[in-house]
Amino acid sequence: MPRPKIPRRISFEPNAIYFKPRGIPLFQLSEEELSYDEVEALRLHDASGINQIKCAKLMEISQPTFARILESARMKVAKAIVHGKAIKISKLSK
Repeated sequence: MPRPKIPRRISFEPNAIYFKPRGIPLFQLSEEELSYDEVEALRLHDASGINQIKCAKLMEISQPTFARILESARMKVAKAIVHGKAIKISKLSK
């Protein structure tokens, strides 16, 4: 049985939950799904420029966990851009 997931502190809720390439209907696109954890990691580290140690403290998780979340988020965003996929932001990750 896997270890239970520790709740993370999320300090915002995004206004938009979908981002997609222009000119292609959403029903024709595959999706990359980002969790709120991943969006928060991108916001704190990449958009705000805060170092990973402080970001981890703000989210109340360890730095290695923060690094894994950030890496996952960056990979998903990169795949969406390179392969022309939609990005869906959801509260729960799959």
